Amino acid sequence: MEDTMGESMMERIKSSESVMKILTERSLMMDLGSFYIPKKSKSKPRGDDAYFICKHHQTIGLADGVASWAKKGIDAGEYARQLMDNCLTALYAKNKKIVDPKMILEEAYLKTEIKGSSTACIITLTDEYLHVVNVGDSGIMLFRDGDLIYKSPVQQHCFNSPYQLGKRSDDPSVAEEVIIGVRAGDVVVVGTDGLFDNVFVDEMEVVIRVLREEGCMEPQLLAKVLAELAEENSLIKSGDSPYTLAALMEGKFRSGGKPDDITVIVARIVPPMDIL
Repeated sequence: MEDTMGESMMERIKSSESVMKILTERSLMMDLGSFYIPKKSKSKPRGDDAYFICKHHQTIGLADGVASWAKKGIDAGEYARQLMDNCLTALYAKNKKIVDPKMILEEAYLKTEIKGSSTACIITLTDEYLHVVNVGDSGIMLFRDGDLIYKSPVQQHCFNSPYQLGKRSDDPSVAEEVIIGVRAGDVVVVGTDGLFDNVFVDEMEVVIRVLREEGCMEPQLLAKVLAELAEENSLIKSGDSPYTLAALMEGKFRSGGKPDDITVIVARIVPPMDIL
C-alpha cells in the first residue's frame, strides 16, 4: 500500500512539474481536435488519408495517399500511414524544444520505402508562430475573428495531379515552407483535399462564426462539423464546388462535389492556462 501511494504521489509531482514547465516555456498553445471520414470503399475501408497529433511537441501532420496507385494494385494509404508514423518517430527521436518540421519530413521521407506516394503537411507551433511545411494539395487555413487571413497555395504539376512524396515522385525539396504569426483566438484548419475541394471558404467562415457565437468553439466539434459538411457537399451531383471551379480554370468541366477521404484537424490558439 505504501509503495502504491508513493508511486501515485510521485506521478502527481512529475505531472505538476511538467505542467509548470509548459506554462513557463510557452506563451501560446494549440488546443487540438480532429475528425476523419474515409471514402466508402469495401476494398480500402481505412481510406488513403493519415494524420498525427503530438500535443507534447505542439506538432501536427497529415498526408493523403495518391489514389491513382490503385490502378497498379498499390494501396497509397499505406504509404501515407507509414510516412506519418515515421514523422512521429523522428519527432520523438529529436525530442528538442524547437521542432523543425522540414527536417522531420525529410527524415520520414527517407525511411518510408514502400511503394506509393502522398501529399504531406507538417505544422508546429513555436512561441507565437506556426512553422508550416506543405507538399501538394493538402494544406492549412488560418482564421482570425471568423475571417480567413491565410490559405496555403496548392502545389500541382497539372490539374488534379498534386506534388507528392514518393520514391518515384517528388521529394521534400519541393515543399512550400512558411512561418505565420498567430495570436490567441485564432483558429487553424488543416485538411486534405477532401475538405478543400468540397467546402467554400465562406462556408467555413459561417461555421466558425456560428460556433463562436454559441460558445461551442471546441476543436473536436469544429473538425467534425467541417468534415461532415464536406462529406455532404461531396455527394451533390450538380452545381458548383471549389473542385468544379478549379477545374473550370483549367478548361475542364466538372459538376457537383468530389467524393474523397476527408481529414480535418482544428487547432484553437490559446494561452496555456486555457487547456492545462
